[in-house]
Amino acid sequence: MRLIENLENVEKRYEGLTGELSSPEVIQNRELYQRLSRQQAELYPLVEEIKKYKKLLADIEEAEGLLSSGDEELKKLAIGELDELKQERPEVEKKLTLMLIPKDSRDDRDVILEIRAGTGGEEAALFASALFRMYSKYAEVKRWKVEVIDSNITGLGGIKEITASIQGRGAFSRLKFESGVHRVQRVPTTEAAGRIHTSAATVAVLPEAEEVDIRIDEKDLRIDTFCASGHGGQSVNTTYSAVRIVHIPSGLVVKCQDERSQLKNREKAMKVLRARLYEMEQEKLEDERARQRKSQVGTGDRSQRIRTYNYPQNRVTDHRIGLTLHKLDRFLEGELDELIDGLIAYFQTEKLKEISALEEAPDAPGA
Repeated sequence: MRLIENLENVEKRYEGLTGELSSPEVIQNRELYQRLSRQQAELYPLVEEIKKYKKLLADIEEAEGLLSSGDEELKKLAIGELDELKQERPEVEKKLTLMLIPKDSRDDRDVILEIRAGTGGEEAALFASALFRMYSKYAEVKRWKVEVIDSNITGLGGIKEITASIQGRGAFSRLKFESGVHRVQRVPTTEAAGRIHTSAATVAVLPEAEEVDIRIDEKDLRIDTFCASGHGGQSVNTTYSAVRIVHIPSGLVVKCQDERSQLKNREKAMKVLRARLYEMEQEKLEDERARQRKSQVGTGDRSQRIRTYNYPQNRVTDHRIGLTLHKLDRFLEGELDELIDGLIAYFQTEKLKEISALEEAPDAPGA
């Protein structure tokens, strides 16, 4: 990888931004000044790391220069120091390389979380409920706000399906690898023989989309209103506050009945619709990129079985990275960071391999 060249480009960009931010034209343009300031702030940690790396290279060069010294004691000290510096260099270069990976522009977005019970009947619905509680607990730890948009609750407290908004700094960056099929193995409370039952639920994590990301023509929408319903389908109010929106071109259907206000329900439903349409556009782009480079890093396709929760063994296993933790009880209480950190590190490394392969192939697109 052309590390030095890339680092020099970062420094030039940082210096360029510093110069632009001091010009009267930029200072007078508040919106431009704020945008350039954000770009500079994003580059600052990397620039500081580059300074440390340059000092490391200078120290290595100085130590190598001392090896030709006639002073044997000095030469001995230089050999020891050079050995330490050379051991440190690969780790610093790896850190810099990871920092150079283009940031996912969606990472700072809020999240639309959708959980649906899969195979397994009522047991699957109870598992879906446990998953929603788990993510809610994690959001609480991160001080994120969770807002239910729509839900279908069973008589025993399970969840057939639920849609919620999770709002908070870095929500998508932490949860984006959760999409997929989650499988549970446990003995249901209704199972007299004590046999282990296997069921599943699907999770979809969508980045919230802004209106500028997805333009929706009102002519493409069919909007119905109805009375909100509770368990068993009975009406829980007499006003037509619940909203169902059908996006005719895509066939997507979104409904919201969580709020008493029809306007608020419509706003929430539109938020979910934008997120789903945005996700469809992103999937099209990813498919096209995959065809171009003939390889694709998995990112948690919702049809992929990604994780197993085994209650009898207190075990949770993520199949994508082969990580098993024997602390399912704590995991379900929202202690997800250890596994999420492992996922982020794994996919960063895969992305790094992909970038390196593209740069080494002279005829590859983008090389």
